[in-house]
Amino acid sequence: MFTIQEYTAEKLKDPFGLLSGERYEFHLYIHVDEEDELYTGNDLALRLVYVVDGEESSIVQAYFFETATNNVLDFDLEEEEETIVKDFCHTHLPVEE
Repeated sequence: MFTIQEYTAEKLKDPFGLLSGERYEFHLYIHVDEEDELYTGNDLALRLVYVVDGEESSIVQAYFFETATNNVLDFDLEEEEETIVKDFCHTHLPVEE
């Protein structure tokens, strides 16, 4: 399991209007316990695309990476982690100005 320490979020533009819903890119900078299989000894982050389409929302793409090297790690979100991340994204959507 991991904890989210910092994040960035931005709304992605769809200039041609081809995609349904609103898409947001999140970078979640995380802390991983040493006992977790995801632990590498390096700082890690999770990059994801979060979609809100009416009342529905989902994570359509997500991957873990080392922040210093940008090396992608071959791990998927576990079901419990996905629920936590979805809730986090939902409550931290960027406000349009």
